[in-house]
Amino acid sequence: MTARPVTGRGKGPGAAAARLTGRPVMGERPLSGSLAEVTLDGGQVVVVKRGDTPGAVRAEAAGLRWLADAGAVRVPAVHGEDGRWLVTDRIPSGRPSPQAAVRFGRDLAALHAAGAPAFGAPPPGGPEEAYIGLAPMRNAPGSDWPRWYAEHRVLPYLRRAVDDGTLRSAEAAVVERVLERLPELAGPAEPPARLHGDLWNGNVLWGADGQAWLIDPAAHGGHRETDLAMLHLFGCPHLDRVLDGYQEAAPLADGWADRIGLHQLFPLLVHAVLFGRGYAEQAVAAARAACP
Repeated sequence: MTARPVTGRGKGPGAAAARLTGRPVMGERPLSGSLAEVTLDGGQVVVVKRGDTPGAVRAEAAGLRWLADAGAVRVPAVHGEDGRWLVTDRIPSGRPSPQAAVRFGRDLAALHAAGAPAFGAPPPGGPEEAYIGLAPMRNAPGSDWPRWYAEHRVLPYLRRAVDDGTLRSAEAAVVERVLERLPELAGPAEPPARLHGDLWNGNVLWGADGQAWLIDPAAHGGHRETDLAMLHLFGCPHLDRVLDGYQEAAPLADGWADRIGLHQLFPLLVHAVLFGRGYAEQAVAAARAACP
């Protein structure tokens, strides 16, 4: 840790924190290539994140605020953003427990129930051209979930995976058959839910109080089963208890477990484009399972 105060005139994370919070910075510590931990005057510790594009930073900040407005899940407070830098609370780490997992499930159900104006609706103040991780994600509103999911989530990445040579044309046809049958495969119609949107295990932090905190959202209006499918895709501590809590608060429609692969098509195709062939094969397997 540095000992001298940092002002907002520099270019690093400490200067960004000073500028965006209006408080002197007493020290900073790198966490990763894009993250730093910064201590403000008075001892408060914040996390400063450098974004790759202004749209990604604005989308994340707007998403965190929108999730917080629901009063359901715990998210780090946003202290400022300027299109390149984002300053949020630091969450002291702890360990998950079965009891906390049940509470997380209930809280996630309450978040979804807070709703959204439409499928694909961005958070207030968030850009239409948003991101999921490092990948672009367009938030174009729609009223019919199967049509919207196919047009604005699956097809853009399916086409790109084929163009990049990551997915073969015959494999793409398997996914396209699922999209053709989406109206019958999607289950009962649901209202737009307020989604975290990128709810894999790495974006669920277990705080020192044992409770779950959500970070790095790709928030938008969507189908509530999508967040749960993401938890299944990459795992989550005590996932069975998370689901118990969710079902107690807001029971899922019959057959939801059979639709997990359907909701995983989008994140799997995103990962195929970003990380390669292995995820493309998983996407094809999910499509075959969803539409035998």
